[in-house]
Parts: sequence; structure tokens; C-alpha cells
Amino acid sequence: MTERALTPVPRLLSACLHLLVLALLVLATVRAFLGAAEHPGGVLTAAVVVGAVYLTGPLLSGVRRSAAGAGLWLAVLLVAWLVLLVLTPDAVWLAFAWYFLLLHLLPWRVGLVLVGITAAVAVAGFAWHQREFMVAMAVGPVLGAAVVVATVWGFQQLHAESERRRALIAELTATRAELAAAEREQGVLAERERLAREIHDTLTQGFSSVNLLLTAAGRQLAEHPGLDGPAGYVEQARQVSLDNLGEARSLVRALAPPDLRATSLVDALRRLADRTRTPEVTLRTEGEPFALPTAWEVALLRIAQSALANTVAHAGATRATITLTFLAGEVHLDLVDDGSGFDPADLPDGPGPEGGFGLASMRSRAAELGGTLVVESAPGAGTAVSVRFAGEVEHEER
Repeated sequence: MTERALTPVPRLLSACLHLLVLALLVLATVRAFLGAAEHPGGVLTAAVVVGAVYLTGPLLSGVRRSAAGAGLWLAVLLVAWLVLLVLTPDAVWLAFAWYFLLLHLLPWRVGLVLVGITAAVAVAGFAWHQREFMVAMAVGPVLGAAVVVATVWGFQQLHAESERRRALIAELTATRAELAAAEREQGVLAERERLAREIHDTLTQGFSSVNLLLTAAGRQLAEHPGLDGPAGYVEQARQVSLDNLGEARSLVRALAPPDLRATSLVDALRRLADRTRTPEVTLRTEGEPFALPTAWEVALLRIAQSALANTVAHAGATRATITLTFLAGEVHLDLVDDGSGFDPADLPDGPGPEGGFGLASMRSRAAELGGTLVVESAPGAGTAVSVRFAGEVEHEER
């Protein structure tokens, strides 16, 4: 059984109510022994019973779970209080605390009715100890009931308004997140549309021109063998192909990592080394640098970034060296550190649960482009990561 959705009450207010009940019980008992009541011992006993019943309420789960449980506890509490009220008129002031309990624990309409009955009982009990009834005797309990009703109603309205605002804020936050996701998706779609237009306006049109020129050249060769005219068409087709190749490279570079835009792989690696403070990273190049395919440059830079990130995070190294070697038709990148090392046999087959590239992902990136990646390490002997790309390299102009 779940607890009822009672209006939350600040701990300070609950503590003040507890102190009020305790103080009024002590006051009634002390005044009884000072002669304000005929049976001080009975007053003491009744005050102890009222206090005990009151203190058990917060400890009983049934009081919080259901209105029936709360009503049963309140009935026992009010009966004990009625006995105390019969013994001493000073118990009348406890009605002020009972008003709060009735309105908080019971349904609003039931609570209002019982508050009115409790106020009437308080007035009658106080008047029973007096020689004659005066209207002033009813002012205190009735005025107290009115104040409590107004206070509790206002507090509940404020809480309800606060909950409505909280729900509204949560809804606005969710709506803002949905709008942000929609804007991101719209941005992706817009970028795809832009790329589609660029490709259509450049590469597609250029390849169509190449096809037309080569078709014309083929027809002339078929109709007039030995003519020099087709050579002009072939030369035009070659020039259009070169232009479209440049357009394709421009589109690819526009999507490349920022470190590779308008710069070389060597410069990008040098900036990577300079940005790393611990360990101390040194960049070396061997051979005559030449322009590499953009896909190779992106893969080499990403692998270097991932390998160096692993060194920083796990190796505890003091020095690391990145070596970029240019050979005929191939390129090598090596990263060696003097860290703690590890046993490569203990590595998982796939990426780790924390995500990131990892050695498995670096190896996969190299394999996608026909390259190879080798990891050499041993506990206490540092780590060496080597990646190699080989094949016919077309020297791209930047």
C-alpha cells in the first residue's frame, strides 16, 4: 500500500507543533498542582496518556497511508484529550493543535466538520468548569479554529501553485530539449541538402561533361579513323576530370577535422604534441614529406590523438615520441612512451564499456583504409603503437 499524497509540511513547522503540544501539556499539569484543578494526579495521568498517544502518531505507518488509519488515531487522541479537558480547563488550548492535525490528515470537508465539532467541545469543556457561560469563552477556540483553517487553506493553495509551476517548468524543459533536438536534426538535414546541391552543381555536372566529350571523341574515332579531332575532346575531358577532382577534394577537406584544414598532417601533429604537457611529447619526421590522401591524414591524426590520450590517461609516462616516416608509396606513424606498459594479451576484443576509440577501434580505423596497426608493450617496459599505410599515393595539391 502506498502512502497518501499529503501536503508536505516543513520540518520546522512540525517541530513547532510538537513543542506547542508539549508546552501546553506541561502547563496544564503544573497549574493543576498549583491548585487550578481538583485532581492533579488525574491531570498528570491524562496528560501523559495524551502525550503518549500524540507521540505514537508519527511512528504509525497507517496514519500516513490511509485516512481511516489517521481517523482512528485522531479519535483515540481526542478521547484522551476530552478526559483531560474534563479534569482541567487548561486543556482547552490544545484544541488549537488538533485543528492542524484534523485539516492535514483528513479530507478537507471532513476535517472542516471535525474542526467545528472540536471547537464546540472545547468551548463546552471550558464552560463546564465555570460557574456561568459567557460569550467570551467561545472567542478563543472559535477564533483559533478560523485562523487555523485560513492558514492551512492558504498553505495548501501555495503548495498546489508551487507544484503546478514545477510541472510547468519540467514541461518547458522537456519542450526545450525537444526543440533543441529538432533544431539539430534540421541542421543535419540542411547540411545534407547543401552537400547534395554542391555535389549536383559540381561533380555531377562535370562527370556529365566528361561523358559527353568522351562519347563525341568515340564517335569521331569510329566514323573517321586516324583523325586528330578526338584528341581535343579527350584533352577537354581530362581537364574537366581534374577540375572535378579538385572540387571533390574541396568537399572532403570541408568535412575533415579542423586541425587538418588549410594545413599539413605534420603541422597538426606538432600542435597535438605542443598541447600535451604531461608527458613531454616530441615529434620527429623522417623522409621527405609529401601530400597524403585526406582519408589517410584523418586516420593518422585520429589514431595519434587516441594513442596519446591513452598514454596520458593510463601509462603514467614522462616522455613520449611521435615519429612520422615517409617512404616511397607508404607512410608510418609510431608513438612510443616510457610508461608502465601492459600485457596486450589482456586487451578485450572490442571497444571498452567506457566508449572512446581504444586500441580495438584504432586497429579497425586503420584496417578500413587497408592499413595495419601493431601494438607492442609489456608491464614496466612502455608501449609502442605503430600504424602503416601503403599503396599508390596520388600527390594531392593543397
